[in-house]
Amino acid sequence: MHNSLIIKAFRRAQDEGRPALLTYTVAGDYTKKKSLEILKSISNYSDICELGFPHNTPIADGGQIQTSSYRAIKNGIKMKDVFSIVKNFKKIKKNKPIILMGYFNMIYQYGEDKFIKICKTSKVDGLIVVDLPYPENKKFAYKCKKNKINFIQLISPTTSKIRLNKIIKESHDMIYYISMLSTTGGKLKVSPKKILREYTKIKSHNKHKKVVIGFGITEKSINSLKKADGLVVGSAICNEITRSIKKGQNAVTNATNVVKKLKNKII
Repeated sequence: MHNSLIIKAFRRAQDEGRPALLTYTVAGDYTKKKSLEILKSISNYSDICELGFPHNTPIADGGQIQTSSYRAIKNGIKMKDVFSIVKNFKKIKKNKPIILMGYFNMIYQYGEDKFIKICKTSKVDGLIVVDLPYPENKKFAYKCKKNKINFIQLISPTTSKIRLNKIIKESHDMIYYISMLSTTGGKLKVSPKKILREYTKIKSHNKHKKVVIGFGITEKSINSLKKADGLVVGSAICNEITRSIKKGQNAVTNATNVVKKLKNKII
């Protein structure tokens, strides 16, 4: 998949001498229509868009993302709505990579093959399945690859060296490094310096694999992490959507401004 939209996005960012900026929002937050508007608007500044399946027990997600998920669920967002958001987005932004992020039980209930098929027809570029670790994900990852969908492996500070080697070898176009052991949007308990040290170790296994850093990235910390291939921002955006709703302000404009500011910090 060496010419995937994901790889192209990394290449473009690299040519500009900066990390790729990845954004995360929840599908259907805070309405189906608005979540598509937010996605379209922030994609002007983001290199790769991650879109989360709303889930009522999101294990790795911090408060900000949970709030977004609850709002989307309250709005009755279903699997088919998530895919219609992707389809509509891709009509306008056909070259912008989109990664769906969710939990395996939803995929399992839907049916693996059926799920991969609808990802393909909706033009999904990649999948992050939070609760399907390596090596349990080998079969599913292979099915994704056969359908030209990137399966994105997750690694964390506790991933052992042996395991790390195997995961990197098995990975597709991108690996997601969870920089600290807390939920997303937690206070950065680990210094950016330490995160980069770990990151460099991961990169030394295979410098060709793109590794992005996620969890706890804010306007304050983003600049000190810009050596990475890519940086993921989610909670800061979800937080802004919540704040805008509470204040009766325009969530599309405000969320976009957050992404714009973050982008400016890494240029």
